[in-house]
Amino acid sequence: MRNSKIDIYYRPEMVLNDDGTSNFSRSPEKPRLFREFLAANGLYSNFNEISGWEPYTREDFLAAHTAEYVDNFFAGIKHDCVSNGLEWSKQFADSVRYTNSSLYHAIKGALENPAAVAFSPTSGFHHARPYCGSGFCTFSGQVIASLKLYRDKNAVGAYIDLDGHFGNSIEDAREFAGADLDAAVPPGFNINPSGSHKRYIADLEAKLQALEDKAAAGEIQYIVFCHGADSHEWDELGSQCTTGEWLECSAMVYSMVKRLDEKLGRPFPLALALFGGYRRDDYDSVLNLHAGDLSICLETLCGAATGFIPRVKRR
Repeated sequence: MRNSKIDIYYRPEMVLNDDGTSNFSRSPEKPRLFREFLAANGLYSNFNEISGWEPYTREDFLAAHTAEYVDNFFAGIKHDCVSNGLEWSKQFADSVRYTNSSLYHAIKGALENPAAVAFSPTSGFHHARPYCGSGFCTFSGQVIASLKLYRDKNAVGAYIDLDGHFGNSIEDAREFAGADLDAAVPPGFNINPSGSHKRYIADLEAKLQALEDKAAAGEIQYIVFCHGADSHEWDELGSQCTTGEWLECSAMVYSMVKRLDEKLGRPFPLALALFGGYRRDDYDSVLNLHAGDLSICLETLCGAATGFIPRVKRR
C-alpha cells in the first residue's frame, strides 16, 4: 500500500534568488516556481515536505567530476564556472549543493521507505560532463546519487529520462567513474526514447517492458523518472509529443510501476525529478505539464484524484 501523499525534498536554499541574472533557462528558479504553482492550484496538500537533509560537500561532487572543474566552479573561475551556459553567482553555486543533494535524498528516501513516492523538484543534471558543465547542467546529479547508493547500499537503479534531449551525463561518466557506474546504472537503463509522436511512444513502451522485466527479476532496485517538459512539441527546445502524447507517456510509466507493485506484492521504490522545459512566452505551460504528470502519479499510485487538467498554451 502506497502513501496517499508524495514526499517532496525541498529546501529554499536550492533556489536561485532573483539577483539580476538573465538566464534563458529558468531551471535555477524552478523548484520555487513549481512549489508556488502547486500551492496556487490547490495541489500542495498532496505533498509531504521533507527538509531535514544536508547539502553536498566538495567530496560528493568528486565522484563524478574532476577536482579542477569542481574547484573552479565554486571559486567562480571562468570558463569552468559558466560552462553550463548559466550566469555564475556565489548564491547560484551554493544552490547546486542543495539541488544535487535533493535528488540523492529523494532516491535514498524511496529506497528506505518504498511506500512513499519521493520527488526532487530539480533540474540541471543530465548534460553535465566529468570535466565541465553543459546545456544548463552543472553537475551530474544522477551519477553522483547512483554511485553513492551503490557504494553505500549496493543498490542498482534505472533512469527514465523523458526530457526532450538525450541525457548524456550517465554515459559520458562511465569511463571516468569506472565499473561502479556500470553496476549502479546498468548500460541500457539510462532510458531515453528516440523518434517523435507514435515512434517515440512505441520506443518508450519497448524500453519500459525491458525495465519491468529486469526490475521484477530483482536486478533493478529503484527507478528514477524524469519527465522534462521540453519533450512537448510547443516547447522552445523540444518537439517529440503533443500534450495528449506527453501525458500518455506519464500514464505508461506509472502504470508500469503499478504492475511492478502488484507483481512483487510491495511498493517498488520510485523517485521523480523535473528536468527541462523552456517557454519564455508562457512558463506556466511548463509548470502545468509537470503538475499534470504528478497528478497522474497521485491518481495511479497514491489513490488521490486531484481533478487537475493541465493547460498548455500554443506557442
